[in-house]
Amino acid sequence: MTHHHQPTRGKPRVALVTCAELPDLDPDDRLLLDPLARRGVTVEVVDWAEPTADWRAYDLAVLRSPWDYALRRDEFVAWASEVPALANPADVVRWNTDKRYLGELSTAGVPTVPTSWIAPGESWRPPATRGEYVVKPAVSAGSQDTGRYDLADPEHRELARAHVRRLSAAGRLAMVQPYLDAVDTAGETALLFVAGPDGPTFSHAIRKGPMLTGPDLGLDGLHRPEEVTARTATPAQLAVADRALAAVPGGPGRLLYARVDLIPGPDGAPVLVELELTEPSLFLAHATGAADRLADAILAQLGRAAG
Repeated sequence: MTHHHQPTRGKPRVALVTCAELPDLDPDDRLLLDPLARRGVTVEVVDWAEPTADWRAYDLAVLRSPWDYALRRDEFVAWASEVPALANPADVVRWNTDKRYLGELSTAGVPTVPTSWIAPGESWRPPATRGEYVVKPAVSAGSQDTGRYDLADPEHRELARAHVRRLSAAGRLAMVQPYLDAVDTAGETALLFVAGPDGPTFSHAIRKGPMLTGPDLGLDGLHRPEEVTARTATPAQLAVADRALAAVPGGPGRLLYARVDLIPGPDGAPVLVELELTEPSLFLAHATGAADRLADAILAQLGRAAG
C-alpha cells in the first residue's frame, strides 16, 4: 500500500519502505514522519513488494519495516538491487540478511557468540553437553522460527533435532548457538547509530529483556513480549560496536543507520549477537531527539546525493 502526499515542487521525496502487514509503519517509525516534514521532506510509505511502485521517483528509499522478507529473501535482495537510491545499500542488504555474516565478523576479530551451521539435508545431533542452546534459521526477522532448548532434558534434545529437521525440510540453513545466561539478568543491549559526517555516530542505547522461554514448536514459537527500556552504553560495548561496524564490507561510511546487539559473554565482556543493518527497530521512542537525529541523517544523505 502506498500513502501518496502531493509533493511541493523542489521538495525531496523519500519512501519509507514497509510491508503489506504494516501499511502505516511500525508505531516507532511513525515518529520519523513529523521531523522529516519539518525539514521539508515529502514522505511516502511504500510496501517493498508493491508492483506499481516507481522507485525511481524517490530521491531516497529508506528500509524500515519490510519484515515479511525472510521466507522470500532472494526476491527481496533482487528487489533491493533494482532500487536506485536505497538505505542501507543493496550490497549491505544482501550481506546482512544472511546471518553467516557473523562468521566473517568473528574472523575479523569481533567477539561474537559461537555458532554452528547445519545445511539443508545435513544430519545433526545435539552436542553432548549440558546447558541451553538456541536454534534458528540463518535468514529470519525478529524471533521467527527461533527456539531455546535445555540439552540436559531428553525431550528438549528431541525437540531441538525436530526444529533443525523442520528448517532443513524447508531448505533453510539452521544455526545453533549457546544460550547466553546473562540475557536473563543483564538483558540484551542494542546500540543505535545514525550516519554522521565521519561515519556512524552513536545515537542511543536500549535494554531488551529476555524473549525466548522455550522450544519452537513449528507454530508461533514461545516468546515473551518485548520489554524495552533506555540504557547507558558502556565504553566496552561501544568498542565492540566500533569493531563490528568497521568490518562491514565496503566500509561503514555508507550506512544510514545501524543497530549493534550485545549480550555479556561468560566472562562478562560484551559479545555480538547480531549486527542489524537492514530493517532493525531503531527504538526512536526511547531517547530524546532520536527521531530528529535520524531525520538529520536522512537530510544529509539527500544533500550528498543532490550534490
